[in-house]
Amino acid sequence: MIKPSTLLLTASFTLALFFSTTISAETPEEKGLAIAKETKARNAGWGDSEASMTMTLRNKAGRETIRKVRSKSLEVLDDGDKGLSIFDEPRDVKGTAFLSHTHIQGNDDQWLFLPALKRVKRISSSNKSGPWMGSEFANEDLTSFEVEKFNYKFLREDEVDGDKVFVIELYPQYKNSGYSKSISHIDQEHYRVRKIEYFDKQEELLKVMTFSDYKQYLDKFWRAHSQVMNNVQTGKSTIIEWDEYKFNVGLSDKDFNKSSLKRAR
Repeated sequence: MIKPSTLLLTASFTLALFFSTTISAETPEEKGLAIAKETKARNAGWGDSEASMTMTLRNKAGRETIRKVRSKSLEVLDDGDKGLSIFDEPRDVKGTAFLSHTHIQGNDDQWLFLPALKRVKRISSSNKSGPWMGSEFANEDLTSFEVEKFNYKFLREDEVDGDKVFVIELYPQYKNSGYSKSISHIDQEHYRVRKIEYFDKQEELLKVMTFSDYKQYLDKFWRAHSQVMNNVQTGKSTIIEWDEYKFNVGLSDKDFNKSSLKRAR
């Protein structure tokens, strides 16, 4: 006669074998996509926000230029998010405003208001790889992360500053990207991006962005207060320090249309 304890042990072993087989059968592409979806889901529901940034441009010789920028963001649940950046300092860029509408499908929309010319300039979708305001960030780096715009592949597990991370490859599926792929390091506890490596069209490492000084808002949403983009091919870098994050400040679509660029103060 089989004892109940033996039956339970056999059932547990069978269940464990089933889950083990399921996980081992998961392809690197499926696992990479699952990690990307979880990363997006962990950051859903923040609504709208404002923050200020200090952006430091550093050339190969170490010479620095500092800019002060205000940023506004609006979450769009059925499409990509919207963002507005307003430059306050130095004087030569004061009043310049950059507007971005990310889309899940098709090309993103981006505009730049130049106060000296008093006009709004649309940024061509073919200029995604162009530098954002002379920094090491490209225009396409200023869009929100949308899962549908990439293909994925899980590479391995690793560590960043002692924290366990997933390492996944992302292949852009939208036109005119300046990257052949990127590799993201995402921490396993909170699904926060810790590092991204960007590869040029020749599949050579171009830039590395690191995220640090994370702080949590509304008991759920994590924001990195420091981002550093290093261009390994030119030796230039851009450092962004974030401050004064505020959420649910009452922003709406009307704050993110082309007319809002000229009103930006």
